[in-house]
Amino acid sequence: MLSLKDQIIVITGASRGIGAAAAIKFAEAGAAGVVINYRSHQSAALEIGQEVERRGAQALVAKADISKQTEAKALITQTLERFGRLDVLVANAGIWPAEDKPIISLDETQFDETIRINVHGVYYISRYAAEIFVQQRSGNIVTVSSTAGQRGEAGHADYAASKGAVISFTKSLASELGRYGVRVNSVAPGWVDTEMSADALHSDEATTKQILSAIPLQRVATAEDVALPILFLASDLARHITGEILNVNGGSVLCG
Repeated sequence: MLSLKDQIIVITGASRGIGAAAAIKFAEAGAAGVVINYRSHQSAALEIGQEVERRGAQALVAKADISKQTEAKALITQTLERFGRLDVLVANAGIWPAEDKPIISLDETQFDETIRINVHGVYYISRYAAEIFVQQRSGNIVTVSSTAGQRGEAGHADYAASKGAVISFTKSLASELGRYGVRVNSVAPGWVDTEMSADALHSDEATTKQILSAIPLQRVATAEDVALPILFLASDLARHITGEILNVNGGSVLCG
């Protein structure tokens, strides 16, 4: 049975989408405390906090831009001050610039911002969580990457590069931290029907049909479809799995 009973979970970017769905599912799976990190959507984060508490877990709603080292460190410190320990980190926060930009028009500002948020954010928060996990000789990190990081994405080289980096980072930490009893895995979603991808998914009927035609299961994932594999990787059901990239894409990218 999948259970996260009595565990303390930190989820970055948890006010909406995949992070929010994961927060609720961790609470339903018995987590004692869930830290709901957000950067700008406070009201949405507070609502998720209420949903978590309705399901029996304590919620800590914490603002932090985890692409900044001091704020990432402060988030982990705040978690320890509130709950006294940390068991699972879900490094989910990230951005996807929706506008197609071929490499000849991809400007330095956008490229740097995508790398800063999607790569530096995962690095900083994982670094400070790992300090705790190494000390206690247990812990679990689940990153959120993307199919774009595996196959590339025309018009989105900045995003694909950032998620490819997350995949390599995940594998590196898995090989490094395993000796301390720490597992590190990643989920790699394809299209997910969240606010971040809404413009692309629902811009027009022709685009939607084109997206669906490339997915063998003929449907776009919900946030919950990705949250459940995150829980699996964080649970004892995956106790001998580390360094794995779990594809959640309806069959659109087949690798493994």
